Amino acid sequence: MESVIGGQWLNRLGVVAVLVGLSYFLKLAIDNNWIGPASRILIGLAAGIGLLFWSERFRRRGFAAFSYSLKALGFGALYLSLWAGFQLYHLVSAAVAFVAMVLVTLTAAAMSIVLDSELLAAFALVGGFLTPVLLSTNENREVSLLSYLLLLDVGAVWVVAAKRWIRLLPGALGSTLLLSAAWAFTYYSDTQLATTFLFATVFFLVFAAAQFLVTTLPEQRDRWAVLERVVIVLNAAGYFLALLGMMAVLHRHLLAFTTCALGVGCLLLGRMLLLKTSRSDLEITYLILALAFFTLAVPIQFDNRWITCVWGLEAALLLGFWRRTNRVVLRDAAAAVLALSIFRLVLLDSTREATLLFNPRFGLYLLTIAVTALLAYFSIRVKFTGWLAWAAAALVVFNALLLVALSLEVHDYFVPLLRSAASPFERRSVEIAEAFSYSALWMLYGAALMLVGFWKRQTLIRWLAIVLLAITAIKVFFVDVTLLQRGYRIASFIALGMILLAVSFFYQRARFSAERL
Repeated sequence: MESVIGGQWLNRLGVVAVLVGLSYFLKLAIDNNWIGPASRILIGLAAGIGLLFWSERFRRRGFAAFSYSLKALGFGALYLSLWAGFQLYHLVSAAVAFVAMVLVTLTAAAMSIVLDSELLAAFALVGGFLTPVLLSTNENREVSLLSYLLLLDVGAVWVVAAKRWIRLLPGALGSTLLLSAAWAFTYYSDTQLATTFLFATVFFLVFAAAQFLVTTLPEQRDRWAVLERVVIVLNAAGYFLALLGMMAVLHRHLLAFTTCALGVGCLLLGRMLLLKTSRSDLEITYLILALAFFTLAVPIQFDNRWITCVWGLEAALLLGFWRRTNRVVLRDAAAAVLALSIFRLVLLDSTREATLLFNPRFGLYLLTIAVTALLAYFSIRVKFTGWLAWAAAALVVFNALLLVALSLEVHDYFVPLLRSAASPFERRSVEIAEAFSYSALWMLYGAALMLVGFWKRQTLIRWLAIVLLAITAIKVFFVDVTLLQRGYRIASFIALGMILLAVSFFYQRARFSAERL
């Protein structure tokens, strides 16, 4: 710890202190007109170059860390001097300042490779990405800016591939996304769609190619695995957000197509990466991204209940692929898409229908129920680790959805009757009939569940029946007793009592049979 503090932290603090001191000195000199603008720029350039040469003396003597800090200070002085010469004093044109900064960046990159210094390479990248920011003229120069960023990214990928400095990749990618987004928010218009789309695609492919060009040593693989996956996800997500920004408003169908194409591209990249490097973790990352893009393309392309329908079909398709390949990621993806479909179905697509049973809403419920049943069935057949919990959860959702679907049909049956009621007395009669219908439906469903539970000898199904019958009993004793008229009230209590007695009989008979055995 003492060595780290004394040799590294104090070193960096010293560099910052020198920079602050020089800035105060320059400000004092400027305020008192001791030196003119040209002299100030020349002093800054000379100081930067001098620091680069002076730092070599320390490196040859074995003080590498201190030498690199001086180099960083020297490059910083060069960048700031060139920026001031263009932006503050207008002594040089934008083209001259840009070329000079590019030369400084190339010098830093070349020096990092020769000296095998990742720190200098990182500083070269920082300077390279700061160049267009420092030399901004508040003009829309899309091709020039994006071409420069593309060359910088290609150089960064080449350096990373040659030296295995993987930590530089997320920095280069993140800087590219930030600068591109800053330009797009300020200058992008629909007339630039083709050019911007081309550059965004090339950027995506450059960083995707990095996974094939950069090979990590076996002992480094575990160390950098998370960072590699971060680059893959950030690259794909950034590209999708760029597509979204370009096409969401005026080119919706094109956005859906390109999103699906991006999903296909991720599938191909993952497969190619698996064949080349045998990295299953990276292939799974691309597979998850592909499934996410396919799922996102659905609400982009479709509207209203079609979204729920396509998501349900997608979940069924993923379950089929899981059954054939036994890949856990496909099962989890199917469950996630199915959950999206269920939430949308219940929260958004359960609006009233004029036709009973033979309507789109009930059809969507049947589709979702069928996919849920398929998940339960495959979980039982495959019998993977934790399959019982998956099957139980699917079974619970299956019955809940079916009960909700039937209850909604009951509700829709009574809505027009309530609206057409001519008097409060008639409306009251309809409300009583509706309340009784819910109780009757839940009683019958609970009884059917109990019969199935005894028939299939499934404890979970019997517990579901008990819970439903308990809810129905609470409704009958505390709601129906005050709401229903005498005839409906009598029917509710008698029906509930008979069902409960029948359930009790089945349990006693099962216990008696077990004791005889």
